[in-house]
Amino acid sequence: MKTVFNPEDISQITTKHRGSHGSLISILEDIQATYNYLPRQALEIVSEATGHSLVDIYGVATFYQSFSLEPRGDHVVSVCAGTACHVRGAPTILNEFERKLDLKAGKTSADRMFTLTTVNCLGACALGPVAVVDGEYHRNVTTRAVGQIVEDCRRTAEDSRSIKDSGLFKVEVACPVCNRDLLTHDHMLDGYPMVHVTASFGRKHGWMRFSSMWGDYRVESEHEAPDNTIIDFFCPKCHAELRSTKLCPRCDASMIPLFVRGGGVIQFCSRRGCKEHMLDLGD
Repeated sequence: MKTVFNPEDISQITTKHRGSHGSLISILEDIQATYNYLPRQALEIVSEATGHSLVDIYGVATFYQSFSLEPRGDHVVSVCAGTACHVRGAPTILNEFERKLDLKAGKTSADRMFTLTTVNCLGACALGPVAVVDGEYHRNVTTRAVGQIVEDCRRTAEDSRSIKDSGLFKVEVACPVCNRDLLTHDHMLDGYPMVHVTASFGRKHGWMRFSSMWGDYRVESEHEAPDNTIIDFFCPKCHAELRSTKLCPRCDASMIPLFVRGGGVIQFCSRRGCKEHMLDLGD
């Protein structure tokens, strides 16, 4: 995830999608994946490159919840403010999140760790009060549970920093489009949850899981892909394609970006058998 805007990134993205069906949404998805939000300068470049008016582009950007016009935190917390949750104590839960995070609803913390929002309804009225943290639903939330949720998020950030500070290699990753957790605790490898994505090549389409330990190249998949096959990867939760504008420095295949919890991005090559990985944890 980049923190400094570079117009060349946007030019590369628009060129990659030029002439493709539904290119505007694909372009915005790539920009969101690169910066974790849609900078105004980027949208102006997109408007000029595609011929779409800024009004149309902002219409698309504000219609889809996965897009953000402001920088988002590494952890996105949404508290339901619908009627059912309201009468079950949602205002108290929101106040507790604001107190624990020292953050008002609708704002992002200065360290970009948390974004706190409210939503009108999450469609889970019988489970209220409900909070969604990085795409994971928490039902019947209590004020005590709020503290545990925040603590778990902060612990994740500490784990990510430990990669940089002490050489540990465990990474917790999320979709760069919807920010949802991509680790599955239903399938463990050496005691650690695996990274779960959807993979497609040829006429094959199914799940793929790989180790969450940096430098461990073990992979499990529903369909075995021959070496040298280019694989398309998708988020299993929002179904967005996972594809970077960067090409593999070894084989020129597209790189696949994933957000690292606590800050940063990991990219790996989409070519089966290539072991090229990039890890950028930022400042």
